[in-house]
Amino acid sequence: MPRMNRRTLFGIAGAGAAAAAGAGAVLAAEHVLPASVGGGPDDVVPFRGARQAGITTAAQDHLYFVALDVTTTDRAELVDLLQRWTLAAERLTTGAEVAVDGAIGGHPEAPPQDTGEALGLPPARLTLTFGVGPSLFTRDGVDRFGIADRRPPKLIDLPLFAGDAIEPGRSNGDLCIQACADDPQVAVHAVRNLIRMGFGTTAVRWAQMGYGRTSSTVVGQATPRNMFGFKDGTSNITAEDTAGLARHVWAAAEDGADWMTGGSYLVARRIRMAIEPWDRTSLLEQEEIVGRHKGSGAALGATDEFAEVDFSATRPDGSGPLVGMDSHVRLAHSSTLGGVRILRRGYNFIDGTDAEGHLDAGLFFIAFVRDPGAQFVPMQQALSTKDIMMEYLVHTSSALFACPPGVGTGDHWGRTLFGNPA
Repeated sequence: MPRMNRRTLFGIAGAGAAAAAGAGAVLAAEHVLPASVGGGPDDVVPFRGARQAGITTAAQDHLYFVALDVTTTDRAELVDLLQRWTLAAERLTTGAEVAVDGAIGGHPEAPPQDTGEALGLPPARLTLTFGVGPSLFTRDGVDRFGIADRRPPKLIDLPLFAGDAIEPGRSNGDLCIQACADDPQVAVHAVRNLIRMGFGTTAVRWAQMGYGRTSSTVVGQATPRNMFGFKDGTSNITAEDTAGLARHVWAAAEDGADWMTGGSYLVARRIRMAIEPWDRTSLLEQEEIVGRHKGSGAALGATDEFAEVDFSATRPDGSGPLVGMDSHVRLAHSSTLGGVRILRRGYNFIDGTDAEGHLDAGLFFIAFVRDPGAQFVPMQQALSTKDIMMEYLVHTSSALFACPPGVGTGDHWGRTLFGNPA
C-alpha cells in the first residue's frame, strides 16, 4: 500500500516565512578542536593559510550566512572592499573589533567604527569563509568586471530539482560570507560589520541564521542530530581524510580554473522540514524512511553507528531489503552514487511559524565539493525523485559559490581572481 504524501495531507507545502535578515600544513591551520574534544571559547582559528578556514575546521555550533549583490560597477571599488574586508575579517577572528577605534574609541560625535555587540566576548572559534557566485562574472550577458572568461567551468547554474519551491529572493548572489562560531553573537557581529563596510558597494540579498551543527568535520566530534531527531552526517568526510578531501573537496589546476586551485565550491540549500507531520509518524516508519535506528544512528540491523551499511540484509520475513530501496541512507550512500561523496557543513534553523502555525524550520544544508555538477547534482536528482523522505521536505533556497584558496600574508579575498590592484 503506497504511503500518503504528508505535504498534501497536512497542506504545508508553502515556502515559509522570509529569511532572517599539501594537506598537512592545511590541517595545522584549520584543524582546531571544539570544546567537546579539547578546544574552548578563547581559541582562535587562524584566518590566513593555504585553505580558507570554515571548510574543514571543526564545525562550530552556530552559523550566520549572508549572500550579497554587488551594487557598484567599478572593479577597483570592489577590489578595495575585498581588501578592507580581509583586514577586518582577520581582526574579527582574533576577537578584536573591526577597526582600531572600534565601538568607543573614536570621536564621540561620529558613528562608531564597530557596532559593539561583541565587546567582551571571546573569539569563539570564529571563521569567515568567502565565495563568489556565477552572477559576479556575467549578468544578463554583460561582463560586469572584466572577469567573464575566468568563470570556472565547475561554477555551474544549479538546476531545479523535483519538488523544489525555490524563492529567487533568497537564492543565488554575487558574493557570500559564511560566519561560523561557538557564540551566535560573535558570528552575527562579524557579518553585520562586514555588511556595514560594504554600504554603497554591496547590498544584502538574503541571509540565514543556523544553530546546532548537523555535521562533524573532524574525528572526535559526536555526530549531531537534525530537526527530525536523527543523527546526521555519519559518513561525512573529515579533516583527517586527506585523500578524500583531495578527491572530493579541493579544486585542482586540472579542473579548469587556476585561480581556484586549493579552493572549493559551496552549495547552499534551505530545506524546510514538515515538522508536525513527522512528529505524528510512528518510530518504525521514521526509521524505515531514514534507514537508521533513531537512538544509536546505526543502520537498520546494526548496532554500530559507523559500521558499513549492509544493503544485502533482508527483513526477517523475507519481504524485502532491511534498508529500503527508497530509504534516505541507501539513496545518499556513495555506493549508490558511483562513489560520490561530499563534505557537509549544515545547520538547523527555526524561523518562527507560518500563517497556519506550523514551524518554519529545518536544515540549512551546506556542502563543499570539488565538482558540483558531478557530485551534488546527481545526488540531489536521485534524492528528489526517489527518496521517501521528500514527502517531508521542501527546498526553498538554492545557491552555489566558488570559494577561492586561503589568503597568505599580505594577500586578500579575491586576489587570485582579480589579481593585484594596479
